[in-house]
Amino acid sequence: MTTRNRPLSPHLQIYRLPLLALMSITHRITGVGLVIGLLGLAWWLCAAASGPESFAAAQGIIGGFFGKLFLFGFTVALFFHLCHGVRHLIWDTGKGFELDKAYLSARIALGATAILTVLAWII
Repeated sequence: MTTRNRPLSPHLQIYRLPLLALMSITHRITGVGLVIGLLGLAWWLCAAASGPESFAAAQGIIGGFFGKLFLFGFTVALFFHLCHGVRHLIWDTGKGFELDKAYLSARIALGATAILTVLAWII
């Protein structure tokens, strides 16, 4: 057998993924994050229904640094998933498939995510 000196395929560290690919991947990740966040919400509601001691313990966890970080991540995931879902609804009408419009809508979705997250945390 002879070995050929063929080039190997580069790994993902070499490629720079385009914005549209990163948006698609992030949409899937935020969907999983929303499920985890909803489990946290269900835990908080069960603690509230279980009595004042359980609710105080849950509030202590959520009120801490990691709890607030979790809530912030959930908020970002919620608004990103919402804005990207609106993009998909627009695509379902057959509009926005041109590459320049797809990139523009991606940037608008990212900006709307940031604005909605900041507004939610300020209000």
